[in-house]
Amino acid sequence: MSSAGTWQGRVAALTGVAIALQLVTAVGYAALHRETGHAAASLRSAATVPAPSPATVTTLLQRRSRAVLTHDRTAFLATVDPSAQAFRAGQETLFDNLAKVPLAAWRESLADTRAAAAADDGWTARLTLTYRLRGFDTKDAAYTQYLTFQRHQGTGWVVSGDGSTHGLRDDPQIWDGPDLTVIRGKRSLVLGEGGTGVGDGTGVTEGAETRTAELRDIARRLDTGVGLVSKVVGDRWARRVVALAPATEQQAEELVGDVRNLGDIAALATVSGGAGEADGGVDRVVITPTAFGRLNGLGRHVVLTHELVHVAMGGARDGHTPMWLVEGLADYVGYKDAGVSTRAAARELAGLISSDGLPAAPPGRSAFTGSGERLSAAYEEAWLACRMIAERYGEGRLVRVYRTAEAVPGDAGDPRIEDRALRDVLGVDASRFAAQWRAYLRKELT
Repeated sequence: MSSAGTWQGRVAALTGVAIALQLVTAVGYAALHRETGHAAASLRSAATVPAPSPATVTTLLQRRSRAVLTHDRTAFLATVDPSAQAFRAGQETLFDNLAKVPLAAWRESLADTRAAAAADDGWTARLTLTYRLRGFDTKDAAYTQYLTFQRHQGTGWVVSGDGSTHGLRDDPQIWDGPDLTVIRGKRSLVLGEGGTGVGDGTGVTEGAETRTAELRDIARRLDTGVGLVSKVVGDRWARRVVALAPATEQQAEELVGDVRNLGDIAALATVSGGAGEADGGVDRVVITPTAFGRLNGLGRHVVLTHELVHVAMGGARDGHTPMWLVEGLADYVGYKDAGVSTRAAARELAGLISSDGLPAAPPGRSAFTGSGERLSAAYEEAWLACRMIAERYGEGRLVRVYRTAEAVPGDAGDPRIEDRALRDVLGVDASRFAAQWRAYLRKELT
């Protein structure tokens, strides 16, 4: 698994009285500063089009950035070519969306003074977009974008397009599409597509009202979840979360960047805008519309609380801590006091135990890269391992085991990390712990 890998998990959400719906949550790392399509671009001679000076471009970008922060629509659109009608319409939508977002910082700047593409349609540059959300981000997120510049007689240099005609793609943002809705909770910020559509003159459409209500429900559940997570893991985290709720799975996959198919994943904790830096980027929870939409209230509670644990513990940045601790703790907090029976939440594992017997030890990292019933069972094993620690040794020690393993030197998957953490915190080695866990599984599931 690469450093930008994704780990998938499962959540069993009860629907109705006795039917279990199996859906998936996940934790992953997305390095969105990836200059998509840059290598594929057809570079033409810079002599085919005049190039603006870096100072000219910088001044124009500063005007755009200042206009975004001051909500000056006229000044922003004054930087855009009025004859590029389709592009200008997109820029109008972009500005209107950004006006709803609580931006503490916004800056467009040249990433390279060389042309990314120079052709008859203008001079295209690679830019760095940095922004920070007020009250939620403690540092800037950095992304790649492309803009094309043209010189018009009388008006000077203006922005006339992006890099798409040359195969250059911006790092996608939630505000790229129409109808951005921004919901501010007590501890959460939800940015969602849809919910602001205009109806037949009586206000927003019924569908838009429903979408807005869904986004408000997400914010309310995240606010509640922040408190629940802090009660278990403590206050050593921001206790705030930003959630992105795109309209389609394709848009969710683009926002995440490192997951091929999110069709069965209800939500994903990820790091975005890191510009390739190990400690860079900002935490986000991406919510996929179809899978999340199939969850009932209980399922949504479990999924969102699960993802909040990853945010609180840095799970999306962590390629070191044993996966049964990363995912097991998230499920433990998610299921805690949710009223889900052990049999309902661990039915795949119970079935495998009936046919194959008890597993030898908590699942290793490779067990979380599979699919289907065996993958679900790995998450159930991890959940019950963490629940056993909490019941036998206390929640405080469960969190200490996680934190200790996180700090133990060694490569990902090194069994000595797990053994050292268990010895230091619980006073048992990995072998003794596995025996305790097997006895716990026997009691709970057989």
